[in-house]
Amino acid sequence: MWSTSARVRPGLAVVIAAAALLIGCSATDQGGDFRPGALDVGDPYVPGAGNGGYDVEHYRLAVDYDPASDRLLGQAAVTAVATQPLSRFNLDLQGLEVTAVGVDGDRARHRHDGDELVVTPARGLAEGSRFTVAVEYAGRPGTRPNGPLGGGGFLHTEDGAIALGQPYSAAAWFPVNDHPSDKATYDIEVTVPAGLAALSNGVPGERSSAGGRTTWRWAQRAPMASYLTTLVIGAYRVEIGTHAGKPIVTAVPEQLSESSPEAVSLARTGEIADFLAEHFGPYPFDSYGGVAVVDPRVGYALETQSRPVYGPGFFRSGRPNFGVVVHELAHQWFGDSVAVTRWRDIWLNEGFATYAEWLWEEHQGGRSVQRIFEDQYAVTDWSLPTLDPGPDQMFGTAVYQRGALTVHALRRTVGDDAFFAILRAWTAERRDGNGTTDDFIELAERVGGEQLDGLFGAWLSGTTRPVIPE
Repeated sequence: MWSTSARVRPGLAVVIAAAALLIGCSATDQGGDFRPGALDVGDPYVPGAGNGGYDVEHYRLAVDYDPASDRLLGQAAVTAVATQPLSRFNLDLQGLEVTAVGVDGDRARHRHDGDELVVTPARGLAEGSRFTVAVEYAGRPGTRPNGPLGGGGFLHTEDGAIALGQPYSAAAWFPVNDHPSDKATYDIEVTVPAGLAALSNGVPGERSSAGGRTTWRWAQRAPMASYLTTLVIGAYRVEIGTHAGKPIVTAVPEQLSESSPEAVSLARTGEIADFLAEHFGPYPFDSYGGVAVVDPRVGYALETQSRPVYGPGFFRSGRPNFGVVVHELAHQWFGDSVAVTRWRDIWLNEGFATYAEWLWEEHQGGRSVQRIFEDQYAVTDWSLPTLDPGPDQMFGTAVYQRGALTVHALRRTVGDDAFFAILRAWTAERRDGNGTTDDFIELAERVGGEQLDGLFGAWLSGTTRPVIPE
């Protein structure tokens, strides 16, 4: 992230239920000690977020949204594996009314407890068993504060909606294990009035129309953290092409011209991704893209997987803004493909994405990375930690700028060859997974061939200005 300060088609329920029967397997009581899954994942930065007792493999979502009434109808099939003997489990779901829940084709008891959907299957689920939860739900999706960056969740707009936000957004429009530690693949099907676009993550699928409505389909086959899902509905000019043999999908509101700074900036998505791949390793996903929005409530850009979303504040100058495109595309490696395990390590996302901006500025003939480092080093408040900054400072300067300073301090310590080998090893070895600061330090020491605890301690957490490595 970069901050600036319905109706469901008949028969779809049958399809999802059939998928549940084919993919799932009914867990039988084998004498295990069945017990409820944990109420959250225990991340103090997002209390109540996520759930324990299972690991999601795949979400199959089918939603129908009517902008005129701001009403959403949804069906979700969530395929997961029990990580303990489960008597019941929770899914995060904010505000929407659930009309039916099934587990492996059998009706399950359910109730809402705040923003938690509590599901009790007909039989206990054995540890290691794969099961599918089918949920039917409806209502007017809501928003949720996302700290100093403003609103997140599901934003109703004049002609559609924007589902977006970090660390919260997904639970506003579908039932989910809402924490980046539980990544999954997705199939997303969105039905909207004809003439509107419905943009989401991943590879575009077949589009179909009936009864004055159009269904857009998207598939994300690389595991994705839930906050990286997005849904942008409205009157957009959508361009679908190919870059490096993969689909590239960009979209800007129809009210913006093809020469607008938003359109010009997004047009360089492929080129910028290629530049970053030279430093970070192969681009990690099956599609590229980006979406510009004009809603002033979106005061940030977000690295929604394979298709970042850019708020209007980055283009107010009337000029293209390639820096923000670089930042969000860098997140495709740092934050998306390799996600944090806990939010205390968010510098692993933002520090490297900020450093990517420095690399791009130098590449474009601006200040050198070393000069940018020196300028930022001189004005940094070293009392604010980069590692474990606290929930109120998740998106603070220390995470972004001091995080980038730490990255360059590592480069100066180990040298260019080892440094870029470390970056490529991190993105390759952790691809499609998660990582912590300790994981990164261990890898950097292994690849760089030297002990680095002192370096990272001083640059990430020290309260006095560290000495610049020679």
